[in-house]
Amino acid sequence: MHVETAIQLWQDGERRVRAADPADRRLLERVVERIVGELRRRLGGPFTTQELTALYSAGTDWCFDVAVSAAPDDPRAWDAQTVGDAAFARYVREARDWAGGRRREPAEEDERGS
Repeated sequence: MHVETAIQLWQDGERRVRAADPADRRLLERVVERIVGELRRRLGGPFTTQELTALYSAGTDWCFDVAVSAAPDDPRAWDAQTVGDAAFARYVREARDWAGGRRREPAEEDERGS
Protein backbone atom coordinates (compact mmCIF):
# COMPACT_ATOMS: atom_id res chain seq x y z
CA MET A 1 0.00 0.00 0.00
CA HIS A 2 1.24 3.48 -0.80
CA VAL A 3 1.88 5.76 2.15
CA GLU A 4 -0.46 8.41 0.74
CA THR A 5 -3.32 5.90 0.46
CA ALA A 6 -2.78 4.75 4.04
CA ILE A 7 -2.73 8.33 5.30
CA GLN A 8 -6.06 9.01 3.59
CA LEU A 9 -7.59 5.95 5.25
CA TRP A 10 -6.19 6.97 8.63
CA GLN A 11 -7.53 10.50 8.29
CA ASP A 12 -10.95 9.11 7.38
CA GLY A 13 -10.90 7.12 10.63
CA GLU A 14 -10.02 10.21 12.61
CA ARG A 15 -12.86 12.13 10.93
CA ARG A 16 -15.30 9.37 11.91
CA VAL A 17 -14.19 9.60 15.53
CA ARG A 18 -14.58 13.39 15.52
CA ALA A 19 -18.04 13.09 13.95
CA ALA A 20 -19.29 10.58 16.53
CA ASP A 21 -21.95 11.42 19.07
CA PRO A 22 -20.26 13.08 22.10
CA ALA A 23 -20.93 10.13 24.43
CA ASP A 24 -19.59 7.67 21.86
CA ARG A 25 -16.68 9.93 21.07
CA ARG A 26 -15.32 9.76 24.63
CA LEU A 27 -15.42 5.98 24.43
CA LEU A 28 -13.80 5.92 20.99
CA GLU A 29 -11.08 8.32 22.13
CA ARG A 30 -10.20 6.00 25.01
CA VAL A 31 -9.87 3.06 22.62
CA VAL A 32 -7.84 5.11 20.12
CA GLU A 33 -5.38 6.03 22.87
CA ARG A 34 -4.99 2.37 23.84
CA ILE A 35 -4.23 1.49 20.22
CA VAL A 36 -1.71 4.34 19.99
CA GLY A 37 -0.02 2.83 23.04
CA GLU A 38 0.13 -0.52 21.29
CA LEU A 39 1.60 1.13 18.19
CA ARG A 40 4.35 2.60 20.38
CA ARG A 41 5.06 -0.83 21.78
CA ARG A 42 5.11 -2.49 18.36
CA LEU A 43 7.28 0.10 16.58
CA GLY A 44 9.54 0.97 19.47
CA GLY A 45 11.81 3.96 18.82
CA PRO A 46 11.96 6.32 15.87
CA PHE A 47 10.03 5.22 12.78
CA THR A 48 9.10 6.47 9.33
CA THR A 49 5.74 6.79 7.63
CA GLN A 50 6.78 3.89 5.40
CA GLU A 51 7.42 1.65 8.43
CA LEU A 52 4.05 2.59 9.91
CA THR A 53 2.37 1.88 6.57
CA ALA A 54 4.08 -1.52 6.41
CA LEU A 55 2.74 -2.37 9.86
CA TYR A 56 -0.74 -1.28 8.76
CA SER A 57 -0.49 -3.28 5.53
CA ALA A 58 0.56 -6.38 7.44
CA GLY A 59 -2.85 -6.39 9.12
CA THR A 60 -4.72 -4.62 11.85
CA ASP A 61 -6.81 -7.42 13.33
CA TRP A 62 -4.99 -6.78 16.58
CA CYS A 63 -6.74 -3.36 16.76
CA PHE A 64 -10.02 -5.19 17.32
CA ASP A 65 -8.46 -7.15 20.19
CA VAL A 66 -7.23 -3.92 21.80
CA ALA A 67 -10.66 -2.30 21.32
CA VAL A 68 -12.44 -5.22 22.99
CA SER A 69 -9.92 -5.16 25.83
CA ALA A 70 -10.31 -1.40 26.30
CA ALA A 71 -14.13 -1.47 26.22
CA PRO A 72 -15.19 -5.07 26.87
CA ASP A 73 -18.83 -4.23 27.54
CA ASP A 74 -19.36 -1.72 24.75
CA PRO A 75 -19.38 -3.02 21.16
CA ARG A 76 -19.81 0.56 19.87
CA ALA A 77 -16.04 0.89 20.40
CA TRP A 78 -15.14 -2.26 18.50
CA ASP A 79 -15.18 -0.75 14.99
CA ALA A 80 -11.52 -1.52 14.40
CA GLN A 81 -11.48 0.35 11.10
CA THR A 82 -12.55 3.58 12.78
CA VAL A 83 -10.54 3.38 16.00
CA GLY A 84 -7.56 1.68 14.37
CA ASP A 85 -7.33 4.14 11.51
CA ALA A 86 -7.73 7.08 13.89
CA ALA A 87 -4.91 5.71 16.05
CA PHE A 88 -2.61 5.37 13.04
CA ALA A 89 -3.55 8.95 12.02
CA ARG A 90 -2.44 10.22 15.40
CA TYR A 91 0.66 8.10 15.63
CA VAL A 92 1.94 9.10 12.17
CA ARG A 93 2.48 12.58 13.61
CA GLU A 94 5.42 11.13 15.54
CA ALA A 95 7.13 9.73 12.42
CA ARG A 96 10.63 11.02 11.65
CA ASP A 97 9.56 12.03 8.16
CA TRP A 98 6.34 13.81 9.17
CA ALA A 99 6.15 17.57 9.60
CA GLY A 100 3.55 20.27 9.26
CA GLY A 101 0.73 17.81 8.68
CA ARG A 102 2.39 16.06 5.77
CA ARG A 103 5.04 13.53 4.88
CA ARG A 104 8.43 15.04 4.09
CA GLU A 105 9.86 13.76 0.85
CA PRO A 106 13.28 12.04 0.92
CA ALA A 107 14.91 15.11 -0.70
CA GLU A 108 13.64 17.23 2.18
CA GLU A 109 15.14 14.75 4.63
CA ASP A 110 18.51 15.03 2.83
CA GLU A 111 18.42 18.84 3.03
CA ARG A 112 17.71 18.75 6.74
CA GLY A 113 20.56 16.36 7.34
CA SER A 114 23.15 18.52 5.56
